[in-house]
Amino acid sequence: MIATSLVAGSLLLTLGCGTEPSTVSTGAESSAVATGTEPSQPVGHTVPPRTEPTEGTPKPVKPEGHADNPHKVRWLKATPSKDGRSLRIVWWSGVEPCTVLDRVTVRETATQVTVTLWEGSSSKAQNVACIEIAIQKTTTVKLKQPLGNRKIVDGAKP
Repeated sequence: MIATSLVAGSLLLTLGCGTEPSTVSTGAESSAVATGTEPSQPVGHTVPPRTEPTEGTPKPVKPEGHADNPHKVRWLKATPSKDGRSLRIVWWSGVEPCTVLDRVTVRETATQVTVTLWEGSSSKAQNVACIEIAIQKTTTVKLKQPLGNRKIVDGAKP
C-alpha cells in the first residue's frame, strides 16, 4: 500500500511540475527502441537532428577600419588569383555588427607573404544583442608583386 502510494505520488508530482505525460517512461518506449522502431512523438514536439556547420558560399566583406578592440583572427585558406596578384582569404567569423573585419595587413618578402586579419566589434553598433553563430566570410587582398613561388602564411598563427 505504501509502495503504491509512493509510485502514484511520484507520478502526480512529475505530471504536476509541467512535464508532459509523453515524457514519462513506459515499457512501450523501451521495447520500441529495442526493436529498432521509432517511438511515436507528439505533434509539434519534434526536434530536428543536430547538424555540424557546413561550408557554403562565404560572405564577401571589406575592411571597415572602425572596429573596437581589434584582434588577430586565424583564417582557413588563401587562394591566389589566376595572375597571382591577389589572394582570396576565407575564415570563420561572427555576425555583424558584433564582429567586423577591421583591417588586413600583408607583409611581403622574397620567400613568403604573411596575411593577418584583424576583427573586432563595430564602433557604430550600440545596444546590440549578439548571437553566437559562426559564418564564413571572405575578403580579397592585393599583392605588391605576383605570388610566384612564395609561401602564404597566416599572421595570426603563433
